[in-house]
Amino acid sequence: MKTAISGREKSIVKKGNKKKEILCDSDSLSGSVSQRACVYCGARVVLNPITDALHIVHGPIGCASYTWDIRGSLSSGDELYRNSFSTDLKEKDVIFGGGKKLSLAIDELVQIYNPALIFIYATCIVGVIGDDLQAIAKAAEKKHGIKVIPVESSGFIGNKSAGYRAACDSLLKLIAPEKPLETIPGSINLLGDFNLAGETWIVRKYIEAIGLHFHTAFTGDSSSETLKTATGASLNLVQCAGSMVYLANKMEEIYKIPFIRISFLGIEDTIGSLQTIASWSGDQLIQEKTDQLITDQLDGIEKEMKQYRTMFTGKKAAVYVGGGFKAISLIKQFRDLGIEVVMIGTQTGSKDDYRQIESLVGEGTVVVDDTNPAELERFIKQKGADLLVGGVKERPLAYKLGIAFIDHNHDRKHPLVGFEGAINFAKEVSWTLNSPVWEFV
Repeated sequence: MKTAISGREKSIVKKGNKKKEILCDSDSLSGSVSQRACVYCGARVVLNPITDALHIVHGPIGCASYTWDIRGSLSSGDELYRNSFSTDLKEKDVIFGGGKKLSLAIDELVQIYNPALIFIYATCIVGVIGDDLQAIAKAAEKKHGIKVIPVESSGFIGNKSAGYRAACDSLLKLIAPEKPLETIPGSINLLGDFNLAGETWIVRKYIEAIGLHFHTAFTGDSSSETLKTATGASLNLVQCAGSMVYLANKMEEIYKIPFIRISFLGIEDTIGSLQTIASWSGDQLIQEKTDQLITDQLDGIEKEMKQYRTMFTGKKAAVYVGGGFKAISLIKQFRDLGIEVVMIGTQTGSKDDYRQIESLVGEGTVVVDDTNPAELERFIKQKGADLLVGGVKERPLAYKLGIAFIDHNHDRKHPLVGFEGAINFAKEVSWTLNSPVWEFV
């Protein structure tokens, strides 16, 4: 494939060409304006939804402003997580160290907010000047009698995926019990759902409707106390594998909790996930309840979905999202709507993700890893896409090219999981593709 930047050739494949595996899960190429986020951002988006946590960004003010309220995560309780605090490191702190400034910030914030939990995030500059976050956190724990967890998310150690792992390591410190917890039969943790627009609540409703116990979510609408009970669950469901499969593997290794990968994005994957969970339970009554739930939900949406499908004949979509699980589900969603995916890519997909993606798309579909705006523009034009699905960084590109856009980012205001999410997605596709504005382009 011809690329905008030399050296990117192995990160782009076209289905139908001579078989080769895509290069992925590697550092971004120097000079390429990658759409990826940094290590610190990866850690922050995983931990931010913990509702009663106080998040201190140890670094320049720009790092805190970049990720302030970064997820559209809803809470049924505390709202402390909606604040963002920074030590606002300046040139003087870079020269003489920022440790004392961080300790004073912790003292002041504990006095004002009395939090149950504090996360301290290392940023790029902290990795350079060498402030000892472990020692500062340990001293703060002893002084204030609360959990203070340093998040080793300074830059120059990888990309957003490294931030996911740093967040998971911090979560492992939080959930480690003083003594083993008794396992609750039929109890389920949901990993990789962040309650965007209330999505965790939708999944919880399904789990409880079929007769199982929803234990806790990592990390949508979770608190420090609910997360500390997580090791008593019987099963972990992993929705966003990119951010949480590392934690799932560790919990299986340490606490013997098995996990299965699922996705509640789109009708096909929602049905498959519910059936997989019911099969795991081994309970005939739960399987019957699951079948009934699926039937009832499909009956409720089928008429409306049928109307939307008639509107999209011949339309083509380009997809560029963060994780592989989302990309895979979007291919199936578009297929259900009669829309062909002609270009697809991710920021953090694995080789297994890309193998599955290639098995689902049609001949000639362009598959890209860690792309840049120049490549996105080129392939969207080449493949004649009518619609781009992406995040906040891709929106201006779509409008520049005069094509429809769907926001699948963190701060959206409507849920996209489950059966109701499938209707919301179809509505959004209809609204943007059929907008009268395209008559003037």
